Amino acid sequence: MSALACTPVVLRTPTTVKSSFPCQPRPNYRTSVSLAAAPATQIGFSDPFVLQLAETLEDSLSPSPLTSIQNLRDASSESLLSTPWPSRRDEAFRFTDTSLIRQSQILPVTQPPHVGKLAIGSEDTNFSHLFIADGFLTNSIPNASSLPDGVFIGSLLSDSSLGIRDKLSSFISDFQWGDMFWSLNGLGAPDVAVIYVPAGVRVETPIHLKYISVEARESGSKVLPLSNPRVVVVVEDGGEIGIIEEFVSSEGNENKCYWTNSVLEVVIGKGAQVKHSYVQNQSFNSAHIKWTSVKQESTSRYELVEASSGGKLSRHNLHIQQLGPDTETEVSTFHLSAGDQTQDLHSRLIFDHPRAYSRQLHKCIIAHSSGQAVFDGNVRVNRYAQQTDAGQLTRSLLLEPRATVNVKPNLQIIADDVKCSHGAAISDLEEAQLFYMRARGVDLNTARKSLVFSFGKEVVDRLPHSYLRKGVEKQVKEVLERLAAGPTTGHRGRRKRSSRGSASAATRLNKEGGGGGEVGGQFAWPPKLRSFL
Repeated sequence: MSALACTPVVLRTPTTVKSSFPCQPRPNYRTSVSLAAAPATQIGFSDPFVLQLAETLEDSLSPSPLTSIQNLRDASSESLLSTPWPSRRDEAFRFTDTSLIRQSQILPVTQPPHVGKLAIGSEDTNFSHLFIADGFLTNSIPNASSLPDGVFIGSLLSDSSLGIRDKLSSFISDFQWGDMFWSLNGLGAPDVAVIYVPAGVRVETPIHLKYISVEARESGSKVLPLSNPRVVVVVEDGGEIGIIEEFVSSEGNENKCYWTNSVLEVVIGKGAQVKHSYVQNQSFNSAHIKWTSVKQESTSRYELVEASSGGKLSRHNLHIQQLGPDTETEVSTFHLSAGDQTQDLHSRLIFDHPRAYSRQLHKCIIAHSSGQAVFDGNVRVNRYAQQTDAGQLTRSLLLEPRATVNVKPNLQIIADDVKCSHGAAISDLEEAQLFYMRARGVDLNTARKSLVFSFGKEVVDRLPHSYLRKGVEKQVKEVLERLAAGPTTGHRGRRKRSSRGSASAATRLNKEGGGGGEVGGQFAWPPKLRSFL
């Protein structure tokens, strides 16, 4: 919230105050009180850890021959001079603990890995692949010859077309909403991967971006190798394309330590369409920070389906900006916390033009007593975004005692002719549903697995490709098998009623919408179900 600031600096024409009574002349007095609101962004103090990290990133890369990339690095370096490391006292990180990164020695990856270390095969050969290993692009792009004329996929450094470079130069650093992690990526990205679709061109084959983490340290290490992949997607007016992002570990690194700090920028022209699939299955000991920035021109359509189950710390910052009327936006996300993990989604949808349509569905499952999920979904409907139709729903399923979910769905509406809604639900498995299946001869473990699997399947089924769906379904089934093999008896805790609101299945539930509010409680199995366990 902006605050009123009083400063001794004269910010307007000085006013002279004179007496109207016939008396001795007095000296003139000048007022110097300013009632201007303080800026939203305050200049922060330099953080030694951030400065050291920025210096390490600068030393790890040689100057870029491209002006656009070098300008991005310079702007990012300047912003980091006054940017502190985020803490739990910051609203955006109130429920997200970044100490995994803060307490580690960060080691930027300076060289691309050896090709022999990469397992870059794919089960679906119908895709056009772009492999990014530790932030560096490989030169292998199968099926690139089948792409329509004018479509470019590859490195911005290797592109010899000045026309594409000129079009992309204005998009690479034109973003004012980024945080410290955005700036770290801009400073440390060795290259920029580019996907360009000319006007009126439809790309039938999806583009598969496979991010592979090769450089890693053993579990428990205090050293985190850092990679900063950056991708820019530009679809001109009337173009269509499908983008698949898949984050994995290289073979043998499934339980090792590393940090992936990724940025994706998407610019969608008038009447263009982008279908975006994002699957994150990195090591359970890794840190995964991702930024996705989307700009939609009039009558454009953007669809995102996300499935995230990896990373000890996983955070996705999603920013969608409307640049024209009659846009369509659909966001479906599924998060699974099956261990000592934090799965975090911070989304922001900003509408400035009429007749926008958006739907957001977020689902998460916390299947470990030390697991945590965070959802902060902001939908902002500004003054001229009349006749906007925006809906948001988040649902969370907690399967273990002391599992935690923090939910903050919120709408900010200034326009007066809109149809907007949001909702949040947090619970364990429904006793009635379990009883219904038990009464029909289904054993308890099978009933629980079926209900949990169907809870996430609503989002997983929206993945447009069977290759992705099968991979995510396999991960969920493995978690369910592990839960079924665990202990099924013992103390489950007690249900506690808060002084405000009804009993909740969450250990800590922070649910804020509009004016805000808090509901808290302790998780417990229902009494009838407890006898089955």
